Amino acid sequence: MAELDRVEKSSHSLDKSITLPPDEIFRNLENAKRFAIDIGGSLTKLAYYSTVQHKVAKVRSFDNTAKEASSEKLYEISVQEEITARLHFIKFENAYIETCLDFIKDHLVNTDTKLIKATGGGAHKFKDLIEKKLGLKVDKEDEMTCLIRGCNFVLRNIPHEAFIFTKHADSEFRFQNTHPDIFPYLLVNIGSGVSIIKRFDELLQLASKGQHTNLDMLVKDIYGGSYGSLGLTGDLIASSFGKSATTDKEFSKEDIAKSLLHMISNDIGQLACLYARLHSLTRVYFGGFFIRGHPVTMHTITYSINFFTKGEVQALFLRHEGYLGAIGAFLKGAEEDNPNQYSWGENYAGSSGLMSASPDINPMQRARSGTFDMLEMDRLERKLVNLPLLEDPSSYVPDTVDLTVDPLAREYWLFCFEDALDGVVKRAVASQPDLPEAVERAEKFRQKYRHKLQTLRQQPFAYGSLTVRSLLDTREHCLNEFNFPDPYSKIKQRENDAALRCYQKAVAALDALGWEEKQFALVRGVLAGNVFDWGAKAVSDVLETDRDFGFEEAKQKLEERPWLVDSYNQWLQRLKGPPHKCAVFFVDNSGMDIILGVMPFVRELLLRGTEVVLASNSSPALNDVTNGELQILTETIAAMDPIIQAGLKEDRLVLVQTGSSSPCLDLGRLDKELTIVVRERRADLVVIEGMGRAVHTNYFARLSCESLKMAVIKNPWLAERLGGKLFSVVFKYELPTPPPPAAPPMKEEEEEEAVFSP
Repeated sequence: MAELDRVEKSSHSLDKSITLPPDEIFRNLENAKRFAIDIGGSLTKLAYYSTVQHKVAKVRSFDNTAKEASSEKLYEISVQEEITARLHFIKFENAYIETCLDFIKDHLVNTDTKLIKATGGGAHKFKDLIEKKLGLKVDKEDEMTCLIRGCNFVLRNIPHEAFIFTKHADSEFRFQNTHPDIFPYLLVNIGSGVSIIKRFDELLQLASKGQHTNLDMLVKDIYGGSYGSLGLTGDLIASSFGKSATTDKEFSKEDIAKSLLHMISNDIGQLACLYARLHSLTRVYFGGFFIRGHPVTMHTITYSINFFTKGEVQALFLRHEGYLGAIGAFLKGAEEDNPNQYSWGENYAGSSGLMSASPDINPMQRARSGTFDMLEMDRLERKLVNLPLLEDPSSYVPDTVDLTVDPLAREYWLFCFEDALDGVVKRAVASQPDLPEAVERAEKFRQKYRHKLQTLRQQPFAYGSLTVRSLLDTREHCLNEFNFPDPYSKIKQRENDAALRCYQKAVAALDALGWEEKQFALVRGVLAGNVFDWGAKAVSDVLETDRDFGFEEAKQKLEERPWLVDSYNQWLQRLKGPPHKCAVFFVDNSGMDIILGVMPFVRELLLRGTEVVLASNSSPALNDVTNGELQILTETIAAMDPIIQAGLKEDRLVLVQTGSSSPCLDLGRLDKELTIVVRERRADLVVIEGMGRAVHTNYFARLSCESLKMAVIKNPWLAERLGGKLFSVVFKYELPTPPPPAAPPMKEEEEEEAVFSP
């Protein structure tokens, strides 16, 4: 008892000595509306909902009724304050609970809630402390119910949440894409209660240095090799701690810890297999403090599951398994707001990486990031769902290259993004010339994003599969974190104004061509427009130094046919056939791209009798055109072009937002309104334009209708890797995979056998 008192006093002294930086943890606490807490035997997980005030770029149209584009600017972009919802989840050791509660109490300005939802065994132990410190009534929730609710939530809302662990593979972490149907599954939660070790991290540290074969008796120790007739390999454990009964010697603490860890993990794996088989389940998710992202634990459980089920059941782990209970408890307390009716997205700027608290990482890094672990999720304005034209949503993978498993590509792209930081900072400051503090905020952005890149260099799996898309999205999140919602706003505005003045001349030149010449010129125009990409250094360097570089100069940059990927002849042949009913066009950049490249192509589709849905970003990313900007540009073009005007008036040309704010495109997470339009109009052609949308993502995407992917490769390294050169062209026209032939009808006796066969 005296020993326990000394430990508790030590813990409290530790509590009082810790300093909590409010800009890193417990962020936006002053706006907290609702709380939930999950207290286990070792860790406390706190959840709260808050509102976040941040800057957004709003587009406002000037009155423009002239038939031609005037020299005046068409629209203005103003930076305005907007309030959005954010979920915060913070995980810390129980030793810090009193200090954290004091911190919350001191920084909590106001809250409407009178209670805090609580779950976990510690909810009983710390009930009085919580109520005393926060003045909130503790309302306890069933732990298992909370875990399931939390698991459902992360599987639905966080891509690359689940992963398979394969030891010694090129990438030990293989992440799963969000499945449209998450059920059925088995959740196995392994908390501190499975262990009698007080300092669990020390056990894991010891185990990582031990050799279980010094203590465990293997099959080869008994049979002198493998035992093939029983399907047993020689290195399979036959008896945990078996050698301790036959060998009179001392065993190291490291070997004992490793053997114990193997024994517990194998037992858990076998029990999970029995339950999975009992309920005919093929997916088992493992979570809880025992897992901790610890490689030996995950490997042993995976091996056990594969062995006992012969690979028929899959062992899966979760990036945010530690938060399941807290998320579930929060959802129980937020039912009146119906959080499940929204889509949520992980905010990379405010979230810790997967291995931030692993006992195996560098001790200095653990001291810095292991104490607290964070997850932030933003409520998205729009419900996101699958594109109904995906051939198989369950197997759809948006990203073309997984940098987690490609070290050469990973190092190249990490270098590229770090090398581009100065330019991004410069443009961020230039986008807010009237705000002197922009320089300081831009420097904070630089530091934060550079830190993220350094983390990803050491832990490429920190936020799921590392891809060009995730690197771009992380940068956008960090820019928004420091109130730079649209660093390219002035560039886009200038280029849109310039391109509009050339539109009528460009269309007239196209209309003067013969039919076949015109079709090729239209495609070449889309490709030339796609050259104007400020996200590509080879292009941005030219655009910054040569202000005379225009649409005709971009055409001259294009690779001559045959292109790197060239399906143009097949596309031309298709155009000689009947028109498509409806084309969904995912557009890319502002300026020359959308106005002189895409719009003439759209105009031709309308002339053929094809309805067109133009899908653009909901919010800014690089110099991509947003839905708000596109509305104004299209109306302006309509004032100059009767074909575009008729398309709008007759509802044959519609503009819809994608729900995305990324330079890339995830067809598994699109605005629900867009998918409704696609269904209602029975779209039979999907056009995806741009290097980010058609090469970095969706290059291998299979659709249930015709598709056209167009892009110019503006990165020399990528061009060389694809077997081309700078400004090589990808023009990929694909037909849907034909359905498998229908099975012949069964004879009457076969049908009876099929029905009644056991």
